[in-house]
Amino acid sequence: MNVLDNFKLINAKVKNLCASNNYTEPTIIVVSKTFDINYILPILNCGHKHFGENKVQESKLKWTSIIRKDFGIKLHMVGSLQSNKAAEAVNIFNYIHSLDNEKLACKLSLAEKNYNKKLEYFIQVNLSNEPQKSGISEDDSLKFLMFCKNELNLNIIGLMCLPKVEEDPKINFQKLKKLSNNLKLRELSMGMSHDFEKAIKFGSSYIRIGSAILGERN
Repeated sequence: MNVLDNFKLINAKVKNLCASNNYTEPTIIVVSKTFDINYILPILNCGHKHFGENKVQESKLKWTSIIRKDFGIKLHMVGSLQSNKAAEAVNIFNYIHSLDNEKLACKLSLAEKNYNKKLEYFIQVNLSNEPQKSGISEDDSLKFLMFCKNELNLNIIGLMCLPKVEEDPKINFQKLKKLSNNLKLRELSMGMSHDFEKAIKFGSSYIRIGSAILGERN
């Protein structure tokens, strides 16, 4: 099967799951990191708008000319973002899924003013407190949210998590849904190629699908 067939298959699976269970249908982010733009073109040409990347420089090289031609493209930063890349990220992305510290938040706020552009942000939450993983702890999430909204006027729309590999992902999805309700945030970025169906059951509004559509990366 080619990438367009894979995309249509995932799209149909999502629609059927949501229709059968009365779930809210999430936005599919095609995670196109490391793949050449020509490889992604069939999905672009069928009208899909949401794509995810994890490196600022790669995204600029790959997407700048496409974005100039098509103002409907929505680029999502789904990887960890260093604060020294914040300005470049604001210039090219529409969504940041990995907002996880005050220094980065301040740099993003400043870049928004410089570019006269507003992005939409997800706070990345480290629900399992894994030391090797980025993210705000659950205990600090309210304080961080208030800082981003009240001090910096960032448009925080929701929460993102990366479940613990050795755990059933629904444990984290359930926790993130509960935390989202407590913080009165409307969106959830959770679920990838191997667990998006479970994520949808817990109300995910953005699912990040890479290998199930584009195949394995080298």
